[in-house]
Amino acid sequence: MMRLHFTEADLRKITLKGPDALEEAAFSVRCGRAGPTGPHRRRPELARWHRRSRSATEAGILFDLVPQDGFLPDFLVQLTDDIDIGAARAAQTPSEQLASDIAQLRGTARNGRRLRELAEGASKAREELAKDLRRYFRSSLADLWPRVRAGAGADRALRSEALLRGGVDGLLATLGTCWRWEPPVLHIPWPGPATVDVPLCGQGLVLVPSYFGGPALMYRPGEPTVLIYPMHTGDSPGDGSDALGPLLGRTRAAVLASLQYPATTTALADRVGVSLPSASQHTAVLRNAGLITTTRTGGAVLHALSPLGARLLGGDTAGR
Repeated sequence: MMRLHFTEADLRKITLKGPDALEEAAFSVRCGRAGPTGPHRRRPELARWHRRSRSATEAGILFDLVPQDGFLPDFLVQLTDDIDIGAARAAQTPSEQLASDIAQLRGTARNGRRLRELAEGASKAREELAKDLRRYFRSSLADLWPRVRAGAGADRALRSEALLRGGVDGLLATLGTCWRWEPPVLHIPWPGPATVDVPLCGQGLVLVPSYFGGPALMYRPGEPTVLIYPMHTGDSPGDGSDALGPLLGRTRAAVLASLQYPATTTALADRVGVSLPSASQHTAVLRNAGLITTTRTGGAVLHALSPLGARLLGGDTAGR
């Protein structure tokens, strides 16, 4: 489990960014390495991309830098959607950071000639890094990039509206499935047996949506920490609950979908098949996120979709 600890200053310094070209390239290599049993099985367009891609042959040194799981070098996140700018910045990474990042890679790849020379900051290795990054992006991601950018734009609009209607609580409570926002701590499921605590130290947080991967964290001393999270793509929805399951969690998405018709907490619990305390907990989270409204009527409460919640379920409901 990764736990991000916010101060009041951090909560005032949350920034939404667009997709990062290098980070997407890295995660796409990881997606390619996962093979036909990887997460793209659940997304048809990624399965098609995987059949066309040649990540192992085109990625060059990037293939060595991206293990199948675990740590990704921080210099592969440059916070720009322009591959030329990102590749140039990565190639200019200080030698100390190159050596530190490569030393944290698992496996034998870090002992290979290419990574050893890059860790030493050799000019030729830096040039090869930039060249390989550009070549891989153009051969494997260029055709998909408009879709990635459009998905990131839609995700950013969704997060912005969650922030507008539900405040910071609404934004952080809906960032990822199985993530828990328990102020002032964001709990993120993370590989590994240990719990890792990350204080943001008043520097704030930069949120970056990812089409291919996430979550991932990039710590930058003296600057905002970067949190990469899976973007909400809305691909291949079957119904409101299916579409929002990856975003909210299946039970919470089912609660939201069932409120296309207003209901009391008791009726809602019956519809979804959960306990009354569970229904109350889910409606509290959805209300704090600005996705539903709650009106007290006598001794009962009535829950209904907010305009944002209706729009999340597919758009048609919002116009009725």
